[in-house]
Amino acid sequence: MWIWQDADWPHFKFDAQALQPRLASARVAQGQMLGVASGLRLLDLGELQVTEFALEAVATAQIEGELLQINSVRASAARRLGLTQSSRARLTQREPRAEATLDVIEAAVAQWPRPLAESTLFDWHAALFPNGRSGITRIVTGAYRTHPEPMQIVTPRLGKRDTVHYEAPASRDVPLQMQALIAWFNDDKVRAGLDGIVRAALAHLWFETVHPFEDGNGRIGRALSDLALAQDMRSSQRLFSLSQQIWLDRQGYYAELQRASRGPGMEVTPWVEWFVGRVEQACLATLDQMQTAAAKSAFWVELQTKHPQLTPAQRKVLNKLFDAEPQGFAGGMSTEKYTAIAGVSRATAYRELTQLADAGLLERSGQGRGTRYALVPRNPSRI
Repeated sequence: MWIWQDADWPHFKFDAQALQPRLASARVAQGQMLGVASGLRLLDLGELQVTEFALEAVATAQIEGELLQINSVRASAARRLGLTQSSRARLTQREPRAEATLDVIEAAVAQWPRPLAESTLFDWHAALFPNGRSGITRIVTGAYRTHPEPMQIVTPRLGKRDTVHYEAPASRDVPLQMQALIAWFNDDKVRAGLDGIVRAALAHLWFETVHPFEDGNGRIGRALSDLALAQDMRSSQRLFSLSQQIWLDRQGYYAELQRASRGPGMEVTPWVEWFVGRVEQACLATLDQMQTAAAKSAFWVELQTKHPQLTPAQRKVLNKLFDAEPQGFAGGMSTEKYTAIAGVSRATAYRELTQLADAGLLERSGQGRGTRYALVPRNPSRI
């Protein structure tokens, strides 16, 4: 029996007490992320949003087996946020699939102050399939599915019956099912009495259970989660990528969705707990990214102040070494690698590496052709 066939459908049940430790941990991570983000310069905050928009678009498509080019997505995200600065970004060719995905995930957070409407979901769906096709198959776009055959998620097996992982409600029942979901999503009493992250988890599960469209349900369901989380934070700023964290544990994603869709009963605590954990990891990933960026900024401020004489080649190599931390540059920096990275002669590479070592910026090990250089552990007083 599928969960939507339960007599209590769609009244989901979860153990709020069991969820509390995970929720508390997620809220701490979220608070730390927001605290650091509030101190960012406007330009740095914009760059962070570009990165998270790009990660979200690439990951939500990747979960469905569709590959988007990260450079094209980043360029489009930068244009949308008004941060296009380089001629390279302006000249990057727009990729229709990337634009369609960005249209949906951008709208999801931008529309957070407004109630969810059926027409909104139709607009998202139409944006994902602008030519009315999924691959080479013509599908109904901007409307719920109407086909009479069952909507199933299956794994084909050669010479055997397909494995049916899930079967959604019949197409004729979708409009009423979605009316109930939308009414619940817009209910102020629900928002006031339910933790916002839990609400996002339930909204995603409910949407995927109904599976209202012929295709694109996963991407639109994750966009619905984004909308719920934006409403929880009361902000249209995309500071983290939930889909990126779902992609990193996609096996868990499918397993938990499948388990929740089967019950028993309406009990969905494991799904909600897994979802909350993904939100926590998304916040922690952004926090780590911001802290790394802040450390790099401080590193270069100190270098500029104490070592203004650094050549462009030296700056380029130091930047490479910094980005390789904490593991360090693979195999260590050598004169040959310096020559290849900086585009200078071997004599210049040797001289400039020696200068960096004498200045206390690099530490030297080995002898002769085995000489290697590594970035000195960062301590502002030693730069």
